[in-house]
Amino acid sequence: MLLTTPGLVLHTTPYAETSVVAKVFTRQLGVRSYLIKGVRCRTGRVKQNMLQPLTSLDMVVYDNHRSSLNYIREMTLRQPHQSTDAVAMSLRMFMTEVLYRALREEEPMQDLWDYVSGELDHIDIDTTDGKRASIPIHFMLKVARHLGIEPLDNFSRQTPYFSLQEGRYTAAPDETSLPLHLSSLLHLYLGTADNMEQPSVPLKERTALVNSILTYYQLHLSGFNNFSSHEILHTVLN
Repeated sequence: MLLTTPGLVLHTTPYAETSVVAKVFTRQLGVRSYLIKGVRCRTGRVKQNMLQPLTSLDMVVYDNHRSSLNYIREMTLRQPHQSTDAVAMSLRMFMTEVLYRALREEEPMQDLWDYVSGELDHIDIDTTDGKRASIPIHFMLKVARHLGIEPLDNFSRQTPYFSLQEGRYTAAPDETSLPLHLSSLLHLYLGTADNMEQPSVPLKERTALVNSILTYYQLHLSGFNNFSSHEILHTVLN
């Protein structure tokens, strides 16, 4: 069956001599894997720049639910001019890795797809590093909400410690609890997740919170491991 859908590229793996298997987060179908022939040869119809992290595509695809590997009949760039500055590229790599490791080839998640697509526009339009510095934290919190694992913001004087294992604030710390200053900082970000306000937070604390939320993902999503792009992002945002 032929379907038309926009998609966001998550990952590519070499296949045979000239082809790749591309894992794509599509709006209509969710995450799907596609065999794309001839990408790694000079005369190929599909160019490598069309398969970079979170490249946005308009696609006509063959969809066979009985097969784990399908084909793309047509594909065109939806955003021909993506920002190529170091911060924008690092943010796209980070967001791509979060989605690639968090999403499974299951049902469509159109609201999440729309959110991610809109967030890419912010990255390319707004080139102020200070405003982009909080995007990784906001992004992970919003994705967690769409996946049903959003941290519970029950912060109070009586419950000041955020437990990564419990996913909520508790009265006494456990072995996975964040220290008080990071628990309070997480509460601040949870309160600004919808309006995307940018708290003024030193790099060291933002870095620690990003690492903590990644640990939270590891505890609540099976297979979410071997994450690496955050190290590059921390360096670029320094």
